[in-house]
Amino acid sequence: MSTFLYQIKVHFADVDPAGIMFYPRIFEMVNETIEEWFSSIGFSFSKIHLEDQAGIPLVKIEASFHKPSHLGEVLDFELGVEHVGGSSLALKIKASGGSEDRFEVKAIAAHIDLNTKKATPWPKDLKTELEKWQE
Repeated sequence: MSTFLYQIKVHFADVDPAGIMFYPRIFEMVNETIEEWFSSIGFSFSKIHLEDQAGIPLVKIEASFHKPSHLGEVLDFELGVEHVGGSSLALKIKASGGSEDRFEVKAIAAHIDLNTKKATPWPKDLKTELEKWQE
């Protein structure tokens, strides 16, 4: 299995008054990681959404929080593909700071037609690329 590695720094806008990362920002960082991964495999969100008139929304997300993250830290995100379906994609994203696990997210994404908002099969070239990353 291949994994995609990506780093994100925790900025002032990411934390609450206690200096601890505000959990909704985690989901934004997870989305950023997914978007960067798609770009790295040759399928940018701008191409998928604007040219292909398709979308890849998350239809299920489950998060486990292990330790808080703080202002100024750099988090290491590790994305892996657990399963590629006909129009779905199961992802696992783990984040760590230094040697400490911070949180883990399991997500299911769907490939949809933006005009009908209904699930559609992955294009063959994209599905082939996704399957290269599958565990």
